[in-house]
Amino acid sequence: MRRGLRTGDRHFAGHRSESILRGRRPGADHYHSLDNARELRAAGYNAAMRPNSPAACTSPRQGAQWADRARSPSLLPMTDAPHADSPAGDPAFAGAVADLLGLLAYAELVAFFRLADDAELAPSLSDKGELAGLAAVEYSHYQRLRERLVESGVDPEEAMRPFVGALDAWHARTKPASWLESLVKAYVGDGLAADFYRQVAELADPRTRELVAGVLSEDGRAEFVAGRVRAAVTDDPKLAGRLSLWARRLVGEALNQAQSVAAQRPELATLLITEGAEADSTGADLAAVSKVFGRLTDAHTARLEAMGLSS
Repeated sequence: MRRGLRTGDRHFAGHRSESILRGRRPGADHYHSLDNARELRAAGYNAAMRPNSPAACTSPRQGAQWADRARSPSLLPMTDAPHADSPAGDPAFAGAVADLLGLLAYAELVAFFRLADDAELAPSLSDKGELAGLAAVEYSHYQRLRERLVESGVDPEEAMRPFVGALDAWHARTKPASWLESLVKAYVGDGLAADFYRQVAELADPRTRELVAGVLSEDGRAEFVAGRVRAAVTDDPKLAGRLSLWARRLVGEALNQAQSVAAQRPELATLLITEGAEADSTGADLAAVSKVFGRLTDAHTARLEAMGLSS
């Protein structure tokens, strides 16, 4: 078995170091992914917005209430009943679980480095300390996932490797240019990804669901980020439009990469297919994916509202 990442985490992350730590500031040519998002929406990948969804927050209290909703796993309804006939010995099912854990492990490892880097943009020592603490939490999540992979007889590096390209591309194309953009990305972008992982994990085995839920549990980020962004928008209302546009771009890029991952890793994609879907049914598969992206959109809208931004 090849050596894992415990003694070589930063070396392995070197695959992304140039694109993330020294990536160029995204230009207008990078906004094409918004067109991809619109295409997804036109194809039925976007659920209708909730009719009773409130407008942007008008008070700190209201913002805090929406931050509570946005960070709560209950915001996303359960997908469907877990697969009852997916034994641990099924190679396809085991491969899908390994893909899920590998994807999430690399995402947590990259989040650790990114939050530590973003702390340099923080305007105060207090904010630097907050982000450093959140980065430490992300690394502890990575360690838990790595240990589970090793326990399952899976090489963590091999499990993460297929997802390096997609995740590095996502971060390279969404490199924040300011402190506030880094906060919005940490809240909206990472929150959207976390919702996706939860959706996929709902159809995995109970132990995997429990691990994923623990890794994605609230770490204090939502309250910290939403509070800082709300305060900034209140002080300078002109920021709302720019940050809202940035958030929409994050969603377009995220959906683009999610599609790429699902297409390249068919075993992982099977966890998106609902219990009632017919085997080898393209229409059923598309309907299942449409439901997932619809739920993600609803949760994204709630996060924007928590920060006082518009969708």
